[in-house]
Amino acid sequence: MSNKQAPYQQYNDGTASKAITSFSVKALLCDTSRYLVPMYQRNYAWGEGEINQLIQDVLDYQQSKPNQTYYIGTLVVFERDDGCFEVIDGQQRFTTLTLLAFALKRLSSTNKSTVDMGWYNAPNLNFESRQKSSITFERLFHRDAIKHLITDEYNQDLINGYTLLEKGLLALGDKLEGFCEYLFKKVEIARVSVPKDTDLNHYFEVMNNRGEQLEKHEVVKARLMSVLNEITDPDDREQSIQLLGKVWNATANMERYVQYGFSPEERHLIFGKDDWGQFTPRCYADLAASIGEATTQKNECTQTISLTLNEILAKPPQSSSSADITLTPERFNSVINFSNFLLHVLRVLTKQDIALDDKRLLEQFDAYVKDNSNDKVNAVKKFVFALLKCKYLFDQYIIKREFSDGKDKWSLKKLYFYNKESQSYINTFNDNDDLESEDGFEGNNRQILMLLSAMHVSTPTLVYKHWLNGALFHLFNMDRITPRLYLQKLENLARQFVYGRFLSESPSDYYQMIYQNERYLAFDLSNQSAMARLHYGVIENNLVFNYLDYLLWCDSIQNKKDDVITQFEFTFRSSVEHFYPQHPLDGHRVLADADLHRFGNLCLISHSKNSKLSNLQPTAKRDHFKAAIADKSIDTLKLYEMIKLMNTANEWTETQIDEHEQSMLTVFVNDSKKELGNE
Repeated sequence: MSNKQAPYQQYNDGTASKAITSFSVKALLCDTSRYLVPMYQRNYAWGEGEINQLIQDVLDYQQSKPNQTYYIGTLVVFERDDGCFEVIDGQQRFTTLTLLAFALKRLSSTNKSTVDMGWYNAPNLNFESRQKSSITFERLFHRDAIKHLITDEYNQDLINGYTLLEKGLLALGDKLEGFCEYLFKKVEIARVSVPKDTDLNHYFEVMNNRGEQLEKHEVVKARLMSVLNEITDPDDREQSIQLLGKVWNATANMERYVQYGFSPEERHLIFGKDDWGQFTPRCYADLAASIGEATTQKNECTQTISLTLNEILAKPPQSSSSADITLTPERFNSVINFSNFLLHVLRVLTKQDIALDDKRLLEQFDAYVKDNSNDKVNAVKKFVFALLKCKYLFDQYIIKREFSDGKDKWSLKKLYFYNKESQSYINTFNDNDDLESEDGFEGNNRQILMLLSAMHVSTPTLVYKHWLNGALFHLFNMDRITPRLYLQKLENLARQFVYGRFLSESPSDYYQMIYQNERYLAFDLSNQSAMARLHYGVIENNLVFNYLDYLLWCDSIQNKKDDVITQFEFTFRSSVEHFYPQHPLDGHRVLADADLHRFGNLCLISHSKNSKLSNLQPTAKRDHFKAAIADKSIDTLKLYEMIKLMNTANEWTETQIDEHEQSMLTVFVNDSKKELGNE
């Protein structure tokens, strides 16, 4: 058997290490070392295409170059302190080769193959914290009948891979023995052992960049599980690891409401009996008790049900894993992904200045565990509880993009339990008893939705979404969430951002504004430094425009002014447009920069419209929007105010620019003087 030691390789830090060991496939499968597929790795995913390609590649090489060694790839590992090798890269191929050995051993035992597999005594590959996969490996090795393994208690991806391999090997017919002779002796794989001091975070980053797409949140999950694995009490350890896995799986799908990640029994206990719109646990212990009670109820229910033989045959029992989790159509689009959401949860929980950028996900969670080294287990449990609570709050109180009846729109909805057969999504805050009244342009639900969407379209990136962090922070710490209190918190948050940062001569830090409630000064028109931050090219964030539109919308709703305003919806319009153009066509006069670039001549429109309308006169721009206005639609409300003023004055000059600007700034001034809770 080939087991050749490669030369020493020099690493960047100047240290020498035994970098590569070359194994024949037989030597690798017989290696006395233990190999472990860590939790952060994806599940086994090879299908018919990959498996057939592997068999064909080996067969082609065996037939064309029978005396040459065929190099099948690399197995990148990290040696743990206990001597076990953690498989960093190459687990799909290694798992497939192990399954192939299982298949040949079964075929030999049933006289379907003459290949001698007496040398293969036990698998040296196993799975960390994946009991289902480990049990499946064990059953396949012991040659249990496949028909008994087609249940949710076993990993069906592994079963499928095994079945495909057995089918592919049998298809070789009389070529099988020569194929196996070549596979085990001439096919080699290089084991690359990364140095002990390797920064695995950086390694994962490199793998991501080259297209492997290892999910960092899976690495975080595995590391948190490893902390819980240190619990000495076996029952507590098993329950804690299972609860982390259950919460993680329930929260990881940002498009699905978290209730659907639990069984119906668990939903009633965690999210309110016959309601599903509450969050009843107050701490991790309450959550664990609810899960335990749901399991007990289900077991008791199962034990007390008596079925006839005909009933059993007509409706075979389902395993808990398939029956508990509800697969719902992806009706909603989330404003953030799971990796970044984890950082928001960590920041809300710790109230520390956690970086809201998933490129630093592993670093931030490593620091969290290290900072709580004296009580790591309790720290992980606190995070598990915070993760579930934050996902519930996110689903119920943060906007999503909803796709329904061929249309898409912003929505702010909660899951509502009518009865066992009927559950639906209704407005989170209902102003009347009509639960089915989902739309409309008035009421608390609509106003909160408008402000959330104004903040979101101003910061559409997935990273550093501070408005979301502020909203979650306030929600997480409210004893009772009411629409009025929530709206007050959101409006104060928006004012902090606009007046305390974007229009301040001394901009505040986001963390200080949210977590230390740093105050802001009322907007002062005489403060030239603050006024200068409203000029073209200087405005830091489009929330300045979008929050102004929100204030104009609120005024219209209150005074029943105009359907164009009341039916307005925030969208991703990111281009700052000069209403009077910078480069006018056809010999029209050029405005002085002091007038051209002032706030009164600026508005937000879509980038495509900006490219099309940029150099046109205000009258031509107004004509362009006529059809939309007639249809009760407009890009932004500030633009609508500019068009209305021009219609009244029949021109757009320095005079109208100044008049419009003063009107809009007065809106800011009045709003900035409002205090939280005194509106």
